[in-house]
Amino acid sequence: MNDFSGNILKWSASHGRNNLPWQQQPTSYRVWISEIMLQQTQVTTVIPYYLRFMESFPDATALSAANIDDVLHRWSGLGYYARARNLHKAATIIRDQFAGEFPSSFDDVVNLPGIGRSTAGAILALSRNERQPILDGNVKRVLARYHAVAGWPGKSAVSRILWEYAEQHTPAENVAAYTQAMMDLGATICTRAHPKCNECPVEKNCEAHALGRETEFPGRRARKAKPLKNTQMILALADEAVYLERRPPSGIWGGLWSFPELEPQQDVFSWCREKLKAAPVELQQWPTVRHSFTHYDLDIVPIAVRLHCISGTVADTDDQMWYEFESPQQVGIAAPVTGLLEKLKNR
Repeated sequence: MNDFSGNILKWSASHGRNNLPWQQQPTSYRVWISEIMLQQTQVTTVIPYYLRFMESFPDATALSAANIDDVLHRWSGLGYYARARNLHKAATIIRDQFAGEFPSSFDDVVNLPGIGRSTAGAILALSRNERQPILDGNVKRVLARYHAVAGWPGKSAVSRILWEYAEQHTPAENVAAYTQAMMDLGATICTRAHPKCNECPVEKNCEAHALGRETEFPGRRARKAKPLKNTQMILALADEAVYLERRPPSGIWGGLWSFPELEPQQDVFSWCREKLKAAPVELQQWPTVRHSFTHYDLDIVPIAVRLHCISGTVADTDDQMWYEFESPQQVGIAAPVTGLLEKLKNR
């Protein structure tokens, strides 16, 4: 064991996180669910979602048997919904190809939908104590600073160097503890802004710290101005229910239920007559809601439309429904849509 990993493990024994839900009975399945949820999402946000998810889907067989709407419903609010769809797809593969048991081979794990090299390594290291290096965002930051690796880790040349260091420092023993410790160090001490270098177990040999340039590593991707897009969302109400449509399986909010969207200049009255087979008796434009995605911002103009009644309009199908406020259907709904539904209910 080298000095780096030894110091990390000593620090972890007294300062690491040991009571996270997925650390209790850390089976490959439980660790897998946590690792997917933790992608681009903080621990404090994930914990309640994880507990509810595990209660509903305690193993891969239960997850594979679930309706995708049930899975997305449990995921609603976590964002990046492709993660949930990939979990469901992967669970089906685990059921059909591995008799419901999470695979133990790295190659089999990394070939599951939604699992990359680092996530596969983390699952096997944390659940099986297998020597697998990882390189998630927290570990990239620790290693880039410790070795003063310049450049954005998204570049293949920079990533290759960081993987070499990850491999070099991963010990032969206590791999699960080391892996968790590296993630903890990046999340709590070696943070993106205001790192607590005086509390760091490897401060002594950290090259970025010696240079006094901690926050310059790792390098960041050149920022581009995010484009702004515009849409109308139609909140069509009738008989204490509102019309929703299932979005396509790919793209933003893939597979979730949402309000229909129209182009900014598209006529709402004409759409209602053509799509819902009913003419509005009341129409009201609400204040614009801005929702930010990774690559663009979306300005949503909600248009509340009152119809006489559901009778005579379109019927429920697999891709369209009248969502009932008093007994809401258990389906996946995107966060901004949930917010608008709450406003509708309160009004």
